[in-house]
Amino acid sequence: MNNSEIKDFSRLCIHTITTKPWSLEEAAKKFSAAGIAGISVWRDTLEGRDIRSTGKMLREYGLQIISLVRGGFFASVNEAKRTDVIKDNLNAIEEAYELGTPLLVLVCGADPQQSLEKSREHIRYGIKKILPKAEELGIKLAIEPLHPMYADTRSAIITLRQANDFVEKLNSPWLGVVIDVYHIWWDPVLIKEIIRCGQLGKIFAFHICDWKVPTEDLLYDRGLMGEGCIDIRQIRNQVEIAGFDGFHEVEIFSEKYWNSNQDEFLEKIKDAYLKHV
Repeated sequence: MNNSEIKDFSRLCIHTITTKPWSLEEAAKKFSAAGIAGISVWRDTLEGRDIRSTGKMLREYGLQIISLVRGGFFASVNEAKRTDVIKDNLNAIEEAYELGTPLLVLVCGADPQQSLEKSREHIRYGIKKILPKAEELGIKLAIEPLHPMYADTRSAIITLRQANDFVEKLNSPWLGVVIDVYHIWWDPVLIKEIIRCGQLGKIFAFHICDWKVPTEDLLYDRGLMGEGCIDIRQIRNQVEIAGFDGFHEVEIFSEKYWNSNQDEFLEKIKDAYLKHV
């Protein structure tokens, strides 16, 4: 039996941003009907909602709520902004608790008006400030290193090694790492750092999509698995050898796919998952 014949979606999770045109209710209904087991919720979809009731609705569709996305963006030359961001992250932890998910993803931020090392100092300080709340409510925090092309404004943490260094030094059972193939596939020491992350017990999440060639937009042109040059299956194997047994989370930012028929896109996601993950 080949991979395309094994229709097991018990470890497949889809982020709400992936099917952005759908409301949260639509996404829940469609994912559930397709046999998909997990959903990761982006915070914008919770605006104006009773979050506890929203979590109940998602679970009634048989979905596990894998994570809340996202917190972070700690770095800024503006002190007042840094203070506000810490408050927002504390709110995000409470939202994760109300939603009933165990994990908050952190995109840690950067500020082009200062050095990357200064931004990393802000990130370190910000995470230290929010860790007590995370521990109090039982919410894990996961640093997501981003591709270096985002080092200007989105993340001063651009390699898995840097993320591992952060979690190792901060030494909290509530702080770990997101491994997203889109951001780390190019790294010449990737396997070494995946092994290290596993030895630390810090692989908290695993995100998948593909790197298109050519990439036409730095943010909104991610590919469906199999459309690009990432050896997703190899990275998945390494992550699982390192001890990860959680969900494979599809996170695709794509104007192309957002402008397409979302039902057809969902079928393409399922097919690509079976063939390439």
